[in-house]
Amino acid sequence: MAKKYDKLTRNAAGRIVPEEINGEKHIPFKGVGKHKPTGHKYAPPNRSCIDYPDDGDKRQPSLKEALVKSGLKDGMTISTHHHFRNGDVIANQVFDIAAELGVKDLRWFPSASFPCHEPMIDHMENGVINRIEGSMNGPLGRYASEGNMKGTGVLRSHGGRYQAVQDGEVHIDIAVIAAPAADAFGNANGVNGEAACGLLGFALADAQYADRVIVVTDNLVDFPCIPWQINGNLVDFTVEVDKVGIPEKIVSGTTRITKSPDRLRIADLTARFCDAAGIIKDGFSFQSGAGGTSLAVGEFFADMMRKRKIKARFIRAGSNKYPVKMLEEGLADYILDGQTFDLEGVRSMRENPNHVNTSPFTSYNYHGKGNFASMVDVVMLGATEVDVNFNANVVTHSDGYMLHGIGGWQNCLFARTTILPVPLFRDRIPVIRDEVTTLCGPGELIDVIVTERGIAVNPNRKDLIEKVQASGLPLKSIEELKQEAEDICGVPEQPKLEDEIVGVVKWVDGTIIDAIRKVKK
Repeated sequence: MAKKYDKLTRNAAGRIVPEEINGEKHIPFKGVGKHKPTGHKYAPPNRSCIDYPDDGDKRQPSLKEALVKSGLKDGMTISTHHHFRNGDVIANQVFDIAAELGVKDLRWFPSASFPCHEPMIDHMENGVINRIEGSMNGPLGRYASEGNMKGTGVLRSHGGRYQAVQDGEVHIDIAVIAAPAADAFGNANGVNGEAACGLLGFALADAQYADRVIVVTDNLVDFPCIPWQINGNLVDFTVEVDKVGIPEKIVSGTTRITKSPDRLRIADLTARFCDAAGIIKDGFSFQSGAGGTSLAVGEFFADMMRKRKIKARFIRAGSNKYPVKMLEEGLADYILDGQTFDLEGVRSMRENPNHVNTSPFTSYNYHGKGNFASMVDVVMLGATEVDVNFNANVVTHSDGYMLHGIGGWQNCLFARTTILPVPLFRDRIPVIRDEVTTLCGPGELIDVIVTERGIAVNPNRKDLIEKVQASGLPLKSIEELKQEAEDICGVPEQPKLEDEIVGVVKWVDGTIIDAIRKVKK
């Protein structure tokens, strides 16, 4: 068995990272824009219509039968997607079947994981799963952070995941794509059916590049399943089951703007900063998350746009009822949606042709011929930590535990202006530190930090500073904000970490930007 990791080196960000992980070679981070791919994109095996039914019916009697016919065996890479979020029921079933068949040492390659996947811990304990290469939220993150996983975890952004598959860094043996609607041929979508989740874009790379592709649905419709977000020509087998997801856990009908005075102030300052910087104008574009503070920023934007009778050309989303309302009110021409977060988002995508489903290929893939990320005028993102050099962390807390995924966060840093609206402290722990626990985003790509007690603009963005310096906004240096937090909360303790590496964080180009150390119990 190969070492978990080997050949430690210092990368361009000054972080000590391994060059070999789980027996595979990796490239240390070279700097933003310094690494370019060579060769050609990975290609899946040739297939022929000779081997598929002339009537287009690819159904198998069970998921177990489909996995067996796909050749499931020790050491394979199995991928799943996360559009069902905490309502997913299929991923756990895949590894239950693998355990039943006596298969060992699998690599699970999810686009993200959630607390509902806690049963995977049992499969890591019994040897069915060697490691997870995908975000590890909640119980899985805690398990891996304490050094319990057999292999080393690899964390990638949404775009980085697509890049890893298309570049051949990760070879998917079997992709299992759970779908709210599908036909027997394998065409599938996420907008119809009881378990409708909006779209299936995070499964696109899996469908395009995996050796074998299985579509699982609880809503089998007559051919053709329209619209098809997954093309049946890429699918080997279809399986009909009783349930692919728990609807009430897939999307939230209660996404709400924050009522916290501090968070509302952060949102207000963010919107006022964007206005003073000249960003909010007719035809601009923006992206913000689905958290309460981000939603409030969007509402402040909407108020400004109504008063001035201007509109956005597009909103990059994770969508919910708030951007949907803006689209339907005529405040935006399009929503370019990567993930839907509530029932209104699902409805809008199903009904409105200007609510467009996208994928990491179009939005975030760094090894493509351009993507949407760099075309967005302003993006508002969260962070668990920021340091005095504007570097940011979204994966670990200040105690070192992996409790969050990267998502599209890294990819969004390439927007024309990147703003992190964050509280100055959480639970009396300062957010701004001398050095982030885990480096996920280089400070050269992060332009503005907005807190309830002031705004810090990256000194590299002299253009922004010139535009806002006479605005009356509470502008401060990042060092001043850090000191203010420490005056209130005290100097934070350093995390108690061991030397052992339990995971690595990839940058958008596939290089290793940081390593995650084991937490001392």
